[in-house]
Amino acid sequence: MEKFDYREALKKIPHKPGVYQYWDSEKQLIYIGKAKDLRNRVGSYFNKDTQINAKTRVLVSKIRNITFTIVDTEVDAWLLENSLIKKHQPRYNVMLKDDKTYPWIIIKNENYPRIYWTRRIIRDGSKYLGPYASVSMMHTILGLIKETYPLRTCNLALTRQNIEKGQFKVCLEYQLGNCKGPCQDYQSEEDYNHNIEEIKDILNGKITGVLRNMKADMENAAAEMNFELAHRLKRKFDLLENYQSKSTVVNSSITDVDVFSIASEEKYAFVNYLKVMNGTIIQTQTIELKKRLDESDEELLTIAITEFRSRYSSHSKEIIVPFDIDLDDESIKFTVPKLGEKRKLLDLSEKNVRFFKKEKIDQYEKLNPEVRTERLLTQMMKDLRLNQLPRHIECFDNSNFQGKYPVSAIVVFKDGKPSKKDYRHFNVKTVVGPDDFATMEEAVLRRYRRVLDEDTGLPQLIVIDGGKGQLSSAVKSLKLLGIDKQVTIIGIAKRLEEIYYPGDQYPMYLDKRSETLKVIQQLRDEAHRFGITFHRKKRDKGTLATELELIDGIGKTTAEKLLKYFRSVKKIREATESELQEVVNLKQAKAITQYFNPAISKIM
Repeated sequence: MEKFDYREALKKIPHKPGVYQYWDSEKQLIYIGKAKDLRNRVGSYFNKDTQINAKTRVLVSKIRNITFTIVDTEVDAWLLENSLIKKHQPRYNVMLKDDKTYPWIIIKNENYPRIYWTRRIIRDGSKYLGPYASVSMMHTILGLIKETYPLRTCNLALTRQNIEKGQFKVCLEYQLGNCKGPCQDYQSEEDYNHNIEEIKDILNGKITGVLRNMKADMENAAAEMNFELAHRLKRKFDLLENYQSKSTVVNSSITDVDVFSIASEEKYAFVNYLKVMNGTIIQTQTIELKKRLDESDEELLTIAITEFRSRYSSHSKEIIVPFDIDLDDESIKFTVPKLGEKRKLLDLSEKNVRFFKKEKIDQYEKLNPEVRTERLLTQMMKDLRLNQLPRHIECFDNSNFQGKYPVSAIVVFKDGKPSKKDYRHFNVKTVVGPDDFATMEEAVLRRYRRVLDEDTGLPQLIVIDGGKGQLSSAVKSLKLLGIDKQVTIIGIAKRLEEIYYPGDQYPMYLDKRSETLKVIQQLRDEAHRFGITFHRKKRDKGTLATELELIDGIGKTTAEKLLKYFRSVKKIREATESELQEVVNLKQAKAITQYFNPAISKIM
């Protein structure tokens, strides 16, 4: 029997909430599970230290493939697991009950609608929100609604005719302040329905508009000296602001739709498919498409849509996609959602396809490192508007301490990786005081004058750690050498990671997640590390030499000779006169001994 390498499978699974699926050697789905942390949960099945029963051991022995779907929360995973188990009925899963086991919040289709929870869905025009995998969450939401909005709980037929006839009397709920008495027309239907609309927005997660309106009413009440009303509104506002809306993996208003998303790169494309029936996700899969020609994302997505709908015999009339599709089929409606529940479904699909793409590319590039290098350099060339691949990049950084001990450092990256044997540092010779611009000008001039003299080859990209000033100084040196048109030079400013080009008034901003920016940041940080290390050594050596210069007869040159020979002041302090005379004359040796050991000198 073929052995399953679970260790390799685990490497592809993220530490995220989601649903995992186990498949056997015959490609049959045998188990579906949910997890707050997918990798930890799946890994526990294969941990020899974990106590598992005989049935689970049999299940583990049959696993030959693992697939998964990531979601936003653990509750989302719970709901998705439920719908997938009911759809596929895997052999090793406990059979779940029907949807009615999950509670829904209902806004009843009636005059002065009631809001309550139910496990039965009746198609009578009422609005159902849910289902709620957590009963406690649902009761928390209903408690919030009851505390914030006084609504009726009776089942009276509050028609306009019955109210005008005076058939009803207010009950104890009115006396307690839990209802405003619409049964006796103490509350208008317009005011009641306004509250219902706000509640719908809250349940659908559209809480920002409700809070904005409530805050305006609160401020108006305070301006009119109606502090009692302002206090009540403030209490409502605080309750709603702390409220977190329900899970949105499923929604009862979305029935029988297909959801597709695509993520592509140079040679491959990846398409994710979600099948939604009666408000729940019942099918999810991601496939890989290998590009043969220069196919567009629209062409590839059209191919995938046809393949998935055929594979799963889908006849959904609505298809949710990330962009418009030119598919001539009058029986299908393509939707490109911008907001709402459908947008959230598309976001979920896109999250899964992006993760699948990343895992596949990482796996391929791990086996073929040169592929990653080419892709990275190609992306950098595109992002930085270069005319050739930046195989050789050099980055400059300066360091000084209040103008003293100024140094410059250069680090070199080749094929996107540090080439430490090519790192260099410079003792600044022509600059006096803390002049960072002049220091940069000297370092760049000295570096590339030597490169030209030795004909070692110019880099394709030079990165300057600094903004416009440092960049202009570096460009000045390149012009003096006549190579300013031969290389691309940019500056990176630390505050907002702006990228500056010579002559451009405004900086360019790269995506904070882009690999190009990460390489530039790595160059900048490495140059800073290398430069500051050299600067500290020089500063420490200078500080020690200054201390030795306090000794009579010891000048700067002699102090440096002593440090070079003995390596530290401590060893100079402990040295005998005869040892010191290896470097200095007898008079100087006696002066050093007396300075560090005055008591001993007096005895002698």
